[in-house]
Amino acid sequence: MAGVINQPTKAVIYARVSGAKQVREGDGLASQENRCREYATYKDYDVVEVFKDDMSGKFERRPAMDRMLAFLRLHPKNSVVVIIDDISRFARNVQAHIALRETLSDAGGILESPSIEFGEDSDSRLVEHMLASVAQHQREKNAEQTSNRMKGRMMNGYAVFSAPIGYTYKKTGSHGRLLTRDEPLASIIKEALEGYASGRFSSQADVKRFLESQPEFPKDLPSGAIRQQKVTDMLNRVIYAGYIEHEPWGITRRKGHHEALISLETYEVIQERRNSRGVAAKRPDIHQDFPLRGAVNCACCDKPMTAYFARSSTGKRYPYYNCQTRDCSEYRKGIRAEKIDSGFEEILRSLTPTKSLMDIAVSMLKAAWDQRGDQAKLAKTEIKRQHKELDKQQDTLVERMIETSNPKVMAALESKIAKLEEKKLLLNDKLSQTVKPKSTLGEVIELLREFLSNPWNIYEKGTLEVRKTILKTAFRGPLAFDRENGYRTPQVSVIFEFLSDFTSKCKMVRSRRLELPRVLPHSDLNAARLPIPPRPHCL
Repeated sequence: MAGVINQPTKAVIYARVSGAKQVREGDGLASQENRCREYATYKDYDVVEVFKDDMSGKFERRPAMDRMLAFLRLHPKNSVVVIIDDISRFARNVQAHIALRETLSDAGGILESPSIEFGEDSDSRLVEHMLASVAQHQREKNAEQTSNRMKGRMMNGYAVFSAPIGYTYKKTGSHGRLLTRDEPLASIIKEALEGYASGRFSSQADVKRFLESQPEFPKDLPSGAIRQQKVTDMLNRVIYAGYIEHEPWGITRRKGHHEALISLETYEVIQERRNSRGVAAKRPDIHQDFPLRGAVNCACCDKPMTAYFARSSTGKRYPYYNCQTRDCSEYRKGIRAEKIDSGFEEILRSLTPTKSLMDIAVSMLKAAWDQRGDQAKLAKTEIKRQHKELDKQQDTLVERMIETSNPKVMAALESKIAKLEEKKLLLNDKLSQTVKPKSTLGEVIELLREFLSNPWNIYEKGTLEVRKTILKTAFRGPLAFDRENGYRTPQVSVIFEFLSDFTSKCKMVRSRRLELPRVLPHSDLNAARLPIPPRPHCL
């Protein structure tokens, strides 16, 4: 019959949530779809497709919206109805709503909803735009309230963003959602951070390799590797020291309620190392065949030697070292690795002290252990004195700020006050540290005896990481090797240098005290003429 308009019988459903949280907790996509299906049944529409977006952003970046528009363009104009649950699910603001409405109309779709009746007349569009504006206002208001609550919670010392690796959120009675340690990741990260601060890991690349060697640590790539950026972010987060800060919100550093993995002092050491001159990353091809790579220098040019495998005509490989400095007379002259290794063995075996020196070292360790308590008390007294001094400096700066009206001067004073506050936080952190020794005195003595008595035995049986640790502990710097004459005199570490120096200062002296001669009675003259045997005595 002429003039009759065919009503559409097909419909598609479009559902959207703003983020993954709504998907996990509210099941928003499923509830929107159910409501739209009820509406389609009521209108006698045949739902042929469902499009779902579970992300926020502009409509151009919504993959499901793009697929729906492409689907509509494949059908005759005004033959498919697009059903949405609510106008707030369609676009984020009024401008985006208007633009998306025009795009949908150009694609031939008809927009309908169980919450609102869309129309093309001016009154219907006014109501539609007003509802879109209200939805935008509610969204922005909720965002403001959420942001204010998060800021207030951070100002009170609570973390509000995603839990960093090594922590997880748990609900507690007095604190609500609080960061707590997530083992074993927390212990792994603690070891990595403290290892970098102490120099056990020479570079961030070493930290990365350590984390990759831990089976429990989550990997970023299918190959089992970790992105370097993750390591950099981890080293830069003060939250691991038990503190909270967020510069975009103007929240300065403050003590958090969560448990710290490292001390604030350790964190500051990490930042100093990161900002200092970079250390060359450890080569990825260092392995058990070349444990001395990086620890042996050419005696001619004092540059590090490199290591490589030379292949014979039969295909067998032989390890070699050589110098790669072009202007050096030893340039690319190979040295068998066994010659360098055997020479190093002789050096390390020669460091073994005598039993008497071992006993002296143990006695010194016991004395130092006993002095730790007194030193800790003196250190805390000094920290308290420094804290009071910082308080006085802050008070002086505040008085100057009150007296001045120059904006530049006020900004400079604020900056100085903030720096003083950071120093006070560091002092407070030191005062609160009550870390007990990781090992007992007996365990430390046993470890010292084992190391000093036979460092070669530990080196020979240890892993590559243990061998690198022995090199750092026993020597102050790289060993110089000459192709003809072997190793030069090594620069041993402080403890071996002390024991060597202590030995060189021992000589034979008389057993009686060194004092001025005195006049003896006649009866004692014969006794005075008797020879007195010497005994060893250390000056």
